[in-house]
Amino acid sequence: MSAPNTLTATEIAQRIDAGKLTAEAVVWAHLERIDKRDADVLAWSHLARHAALDRARVLDRGPRQGLLHGVPMGVKDIIDSYDQPTTYGSPIYKAHQPLADAATVALARHAGAILLGKTVTTEFANRHPGKTRNPHNPAHTPGGSSSGSAAAVADYQVVLATGTQTGGSVIRPAAFCGVYGYKPTFGHFPVAGMKANTEWLDTIGAYARSLDDIALFRAALMAIPHRPIETLDSPPRIAICFTPHKDEMQPEGIAAIEDAAAKLRKAGARVTEFEMPAEMFEMRDGQRLLSAFEGPRASADEARRFFDLLSKSFQEDKIAAGRKLDYAAWVAARRLGERGRAAVDAKFADIDAILTAPSPGEAPLGLERTGNATFNLLWTYLWMPCVTLPFGRGPQGLPVGIQLVGRQHEDARLLDIAGWVQGALR
Repeated sequence: MSAPNTLTATEIAQRIDAGKLTAEAVVWAHLERIDKRDADVLAWSHLARHAALDRARVLDRGPRQGLLHGVPMGVKDIIDSYDQPTTYGSPIYKAHQPLADAATVALARHAGAILLGKTVTTEFANRHPGKTRNPHNPAHTPGGSSSGSAAAVADYQVVLATGTQTGGSVIRPAAFCGVYGYKPTFGHFPVAGMKANTEWLDTIGAYARSLDDIALFRAALMAIPHRPIETLDSPPRIAICFTPHKDEMQPEGIAAIEDAAAKLRKAGARVTEFEMPAEMFEMRDGQRLLSAFEGPRASADEARRFFDLLSKSFQEDKIAAGRKLDYAAWVAARRLGERGRAAVDAKFADIDAILTAPSPGEAPLGLERTGNATFNLLWTYLWMPCVTLPFGRGPQGLPVGIQLVGRQHEDARLLDIAGWVQGALR
């Protein structure tokens, strides 16, 4: 039988329910993997070893708790937990202990998940990197800002994890680390208990090693009935979008999209080019403006009382940059998003999903930066659901992914399409 830490969440829940596996054995397997590997990966800011084992033993003695009964999960350290420190990736909060769980943490625990620990985030989920390395090659970035979550899932140190995305912080790390990443439609996962970054963009997302697990996790985090991925009645209509920034892509990123499109076409999908609305050509700057404007507002207390403990990049790119922007520019960026969402939504009369890049290519060398988020900013700004699928390898042998983007509020449909795409690509 496979080692418990290599199983999917769906498999773990099924085996525990059938009496073939215990939650305690599952936790031990993950802890052993962490002991073996995390000195190289550095995915955790806090590990709740004893609390996780205690919780597993309680679950093993009692009735089934829910969809995630006995499944270990990691939580990005920008999201509160009442019994574990939450540092937000900043020395300002090195001793911070929240009084309550964030909504997503509480919902996951209610569904039977075991909180194994808190995963490394960049500073306030921005651009200043944390300590985490890419598990496929520690000389390369795992992406950001949800670096620890993506790396821990990819390295079999935990089976599920949460991240957050304001620009590209769920989708890009998933691509760099070779796992499934899911950013839901804006507002689908409750953000109560998450340290705010840009409230009109912030979205909690999920990591897993299978699409079935994404569907399972989604149901738990939304407190809705579980709807397994369904088989499509007919091949989907896929539109390829390289965005206005194709010139920033690496050859392996372009090749992944073109190769995937050819295979989907061969499998019966109707593959077309996505006609980008005019608004999309302005959206990179609009997203960055929104994020910068809200920087000195979301972090007003930190900037006032602890300015010297903020990184130079946060001081300059968020606080100083945001203070230079005026209300009219912020309103214009908000209105651009509204027009863009309406324009893109109208395109879904003729398509089912967009095929695009989650990143320029494989993870770049070095740990000083977390990679280019350009290929995620548009879809975050448009509030659309996105899913990363592992696809191939780049010239350095690192993972290269593809991204599927769906219509707002049709997340379950997007996961169905992703299931069909995955089958066609195999």
